[in-house]
Amino acid sequence: MLQNSFIFLPKIGLKKEQGLWNQGILHWDNFLQATQAQQMRGISTKIKGYYDQQLHEAKKALFAEDSFYFQQRLKSNQMWRLYEAFKDQAVFLDIETSGYYRDITVIGMYDGYDTKTMVKGFTFDKKLLKKTLEAYKLLVTFNGSSFDLPIIERFFQQVVPKIPHIDLRHVCAKLGWTGGLKQIEKQQGIQRDPAVQTPEASDPVYLWQQYQATGEKEYLNTLVKYNEEDVINLKPLAEQAIKRLWNYTYPPHEPTKHHAPTTQKTTQTASADEAGQNQAH
Repeated sequence: MLQNSFIFLPKIGLKKEQGLWNQGILHWDNFLQATQAQQMRGISTKIKGYYDQQLHEAKKALFAEDSFYFQQRLKSNQMWRLYEAFKDQAVFLDIETSGYYRDITVIGMYDGYDTKTMVKGFTFDKKLLKKTLEAYKLLVTFNGSSFDLPIIERFFQQVVPKIPHIDLRHVCAKLGWTGGLKQIEKQQGIQRDPAVQTPEASDPVYLWQQYQATGEKEYLNTLVKYNEEDVINLKPLAEQAIKRLWNYTYPPHEPTKHHAPTTQKTTQTASADEAGQNQAH
């Protein structure tokens, strides 16, 4: 996916990238191997040399697993193209709040294998959160650009690393998949534990308020389980949505015939805010 993309090159937009694909330039190596006798439409000899240099740098960055290199060159609405290259070093993140914009109650993280949960009053630790997030090359959320990440930054300050962020809400919107996370999960056949599907168990604000009022750990445990379902389900949603979006974007050619071989390495206040939280959940 990433090595078939040219949109990170200066002055290459969607239309020009599509033009390259239409000429059979389907992979970075196809571009680099093209000779001057095989002039590409819309690419002068001088610009071709400049793009060759950029692509060699991109190959080095990918081999070095340097996701920040691509973050600097891709627009936010194209960051999803990094998923296949860095999904093994991605972290799926989701937060819960008490209903107030800066009051985080739970931070959940999932690396595709294990979950890590931080709970207000128990395991919140700014240094630990910063260290945990810095271990990853890619960050994946649902509505995180509007909700989770700004709230984390206000609550903790300077803990979100400079790594690419894929907001699945926007990826899904490109496909016409609208609504909150739970609604889209149902549409795409992604299952949740029945234990967190009752009206009470699926309301994280209610669960926190009941825990605060009664001290009953059952409410807190259900809240943590609810958040775990959120972060775990982000992975199959990312797999489905990004694959579908790529199939719509990239020419329908068979990879075995057209992809050049590669040795590159590929690799974890209430009114307005409640509206954002409803979108997130």
